[in-house]
Amino acid sequence: MFKFLKKDPKEKLNKQYLETLEKAMNAQRNGDIKSYSTLTADAEKILQKINELK
Repeated sequence: MFKFLKKDPKEKLNKQYLETLEKAMNAQRNGDIKSYSTLTADAEKILQKINELK
């Protein structure tokens, strides 16, 4: 009945995915390759969750 009040979990994950990619990009620009690889791996896990929901 009140579906419009519920947040779509894909939207939340997509926002989290984009934020993680942005953090990874900034880490790479600052020369912190270890953090970049960790954040990229985290982003890939989030992307897998998004694909599972589709």
